[in-house]
Amino acid sequence: MNLLCNSLEPRVMDDDMLKLAVGEQGPQEEAGQLAKQEGILFKDVLSLQLDFQNILRIDNLWQFENLRKLQLDNNIIERIEGLENLTHLVWLDLSFNNIEAIEGLDTLVNLEDLSLFNNRISKIDSLDALVKLQVLSLGNNQIGNMMNIIYLRRFKDLRVLSLSGNPIAEAEDYKMFIWAYLPGLVYLDSRRIDDQMAKLAEIKHQYSLYELKHRENQIQAQLEEEQAQRKELEEHKAAFVEYLNGSFLFDSMYAEDVEGNKLACLPSIHELLETYKDKFVIICLNIFEYGLKQQEKRKAELDTFNECVHEAIQENQEQGKHRVAKAEEKHLLSLSAIRDESDMTKIEMKIVEHGEDITELYNVLMTLEMQLVEQLEEIINMFERNIVDLVGLFIENVQSLMAQCRDLETHHHEKLLEICVNTLEKMATGVIDEDLPDDVRALFVDKDTIVNAVGTSHDIHLLKIDNREDELMTRINSWCRQLVDKIHKDEIARNRKRVREINQYIDHMQSELDNLEWGDILD
Repeated sequence: MNLLCNSLEPRVMDDDMLKLAVGEQGPQEEAGQLAKQEGILFKDVLSLQLDFQNILRIDNLWQFENLRKLQLDNNIIERIEGLENLTHLVWLDLSFNNIEAIEGLDTLVNLEDLSLFNNRISKIDSLDALVKLQVLSLGNNQIGNMMNIIYLRRFKDLRVLSLSGNPIAEAEDYKMFIWAYLPGLVYLDSRRIDDQMAKLAEIKHQYSLYELKHRENQIQAQLEEEQAQRKELEEHKAAFVEYLNGSFLFDSMYAEDVEGNKLACLPSIHELLETYKDKFVIICLNIFEYGLKQQEKRKAELDTFNECVHEAIQENQEQGKHRVAKAEEKHLLSLSAIRDESDMTKIEMKIVEHGEDITELYNVLMTLEMQLVEQLEEIINMFERNIVDLVGLFIENVQSLMAQCRDLETHHHEKLLEICVNTLEKMATGVIDEDLPDDVRALFVDKDTIVNAVGTSHDIHLLKIDNREDELMTRINSWCRQLVDKIHKDEIARNRKRVREINQYIDHMQSELDNLEWGDILD
């Protein structure tokens, strides 16, 4: 910490401090003075220097959303905070402060250079989001465990590291350890790493490195597998058939089915349940595979639509550009001819004629836009019909397959009820003497009890099937509706933007004509 800061009162990062800093660090020439008069928007600032300000707490930086470089060294800052909105930050200097822990950097995904030199940090962590990190200065801190070096292996772009002045720098094997475990480094403690020494370090630590790399490869393989599973799940969700490629739905039917799980203990039920499960899963797989195929059809339909829209807009734009290019050439020639003309009658005539040319260009461009609107409307309507038909067909077939699930459940329910009633009769006559759990025997006290138990199980299963079907229907209908609505809104926005551009362009041409000064004409 800087000695000067100790003699001053702690300060707050308020608007006054920030405005003063921005003003002092901005351009000083005429343009800079004009900017000061009109005010500088914080969102336009790319670099900010706030060193030696006796700042205690980082605050009020949320408006600096495009900041690239931030200098906060030589203050009395105790925590890294208030940087969440600075997602474009590339360079950050927090050296010579009172920071004890690395934190608050999770959103700084573009940071390349970080200095935390001369603080009170004892552990290197919480840097995971800094995937572009190239330069890290942590000298003059309190880092004492060499295992902190292992953490830095994840930063593949790290080239410059400073750790001098930490307890670990006193270790006998300090440099050799870092050279071996961080092979991508180019500079350590301001000195270039010798390639030959790096090779010797790798040989010295080769056995422990081999074990570490093996563990890292295992972790990486696991991460890649999890990532692939997440990606696959998202694809299944996009097709609205997630978790239907197995026994998930069937298992969920029994997850809350207390009576059904009790009855599954009966020897005569086991085989029936297995058969039921196999058939049920087959239907779920049919829904799953059909859903993926239909998703591909919907995607192909959307791709075709986007391609048609792009081609229509591009062709229309080319026609517009051609007309505008010819009009621009004629516009310049007309303005020049008006300036060169000395006869006032002819001047007025040429101004009128060119005004008519501008009006004609406006009509041509607006006609092209109206033609495009009609063309795109036809394309959109055709796409809407096609996508609604695809969704309707998908829903119809899924409902048919879900009905098969319900039929299968009803058939199982009837068989289960038959077996349970027979079991009750046999238990009443003493024919069955299996050692059943007490909670299962409690279901067979009388016919009403067992019928109610089987009925409750059946209701739970049907509810699960109905809920999954309703969820699928609701989501795909919502997706279809939102997609079509967005397409219509995007087209309205495109049309309004284009009309605005045409009006602005025509107004500009007309303004150039209207603003011809008589002095220019007579000259």
